[in-house]
Amino acid sequence: MTAARPQTSAAADLDPLAGFTVAVTAARRRDELANLLERRGARVILAPAIRIVPLADDTELLRATESCLAAPVDDVVATTGIGFRGWMEAADGWGLADLLLRHLSSARLLARGPKARGAIRAAGLVDAWSPASESSSEVLEHLLGQDLVGRRVVVQLHGEPLPDFVQALRAAEAEVVEVPVYRWVLPEDTAPLRRLLDLVSARRVDAVAFTSAPAVASLLRMAAEDGHDAEVLDAFRSDVLPACVGPVTAAPLERLGVRTVQPDRARLGGLVRALVCVLPARSRSLRVAGHGLEVRGHAVLLDGTLRPVPPVPMCVLRALTRQPGRVLSRAELLHVLPGGGEADEHAVEMAVARLRGALGSPRLVQTVAKRGYRLAFETEQSERFDDSCVDRDAR
Repeated sequence: MTAARPQTSAAADLDPLAGFTVAVTAARRRDELANLLERRGARVILAPAIRIVPLADDTELLRATESCLAAPVDDVVATTGIGFRGWMEAADGWGLADLLLRHLSSARLLARGPKARGAIRAAGLVDAWSPASESSSEVLEHLLGQDLVGRRVVVQLHGEPLPDFVQALRAAEAEVVEVPVYRWVLPEDTAPLRRLLDLVSARRVDAVAFTSAPAVASLLRMAAEDGHDAEVLDAFRSDVLPACVGPVTAAPLERLGVRTVQPDRARLGGLVRALVCVLPARSRSLRVAGHGLEVRGHAVLLDGTLRPVPPVPMCVLRALTRQPGRVLSRAELLHVLPGGGEADEHAVEMAVARLRGALGSPRLVQTVAKRGYRLAFETEQSERFDDSCVDRDAR
């Protein structure tokens, strides 16, 4: 089963993410991200999509290091601080650290960002250049602005290939040595990830947070293997918000036409702030029987008070709020219930009764004799998706 972490807020109704469920797919720093979300009221589901191959056991990294040492190097691209440090630590474990440092000291070292630059300097090396944008595309543009014919370029990867980056260098007739640090593979226990796919397909989570492109690729690959890829992508395009830490992470989804939310800077705190901004803005607010009703993921805000709603009654409530004021027949509501094809109309009556109990008032959902049910709808408030606090160019 996917592990659902309990909420820690003592005043969940005041927290911006109260009532929302967010899945965390990260391997590294997952607890840090989960805690940031929980402190803002979210219910967090942990479903790691990847795990890291231990460096000491990584024969591919050793082979790449030996290839790097086989001939002089002209340029070295450090893409991440943790990746570059990990490479140096692995080389030290193999007894190759001093040789590798001497070998790299004669090359021109390019750092994609400040963390990579710090790792280069911590190793006793000197970086030559770093882009202000912290983007791989600017590093590539910088390299392609020079004559690369015959130059030997080492590209330190971090968890995923950079095919476009590497192919562009090879098209410029450079010899490229790819150094795969911290390769990702599927987690040993895939049950939480499979459970998450079911929840996404059923729209039982509000957002899925991704901190690496390999996690996105792993989730999509498993969805395809299980035959749920179309359902998962449809959910991401509509009801389930994919939140990515940056454009590199978002790329596998964006290529499939899935719109993602990203912070203006690729940081965990920025990712959480983006969710705080966007998720409440996606909620629908209505005036029902004199009350303010805001429908969130697994709860409602009724006059500002958070009221949890079980999954089956929530299906009924969502159907009613999609067409506020309209009477929905029992047959129509039966269609939205989980396993509706196998249930009968008594299941609808039970779901409505449980919904009224969760809302604390029978007046909010009206029974229309011989026809069905409707919300006691008054005046609909604005339902505009406001993503103004998310950097538009970064989505």
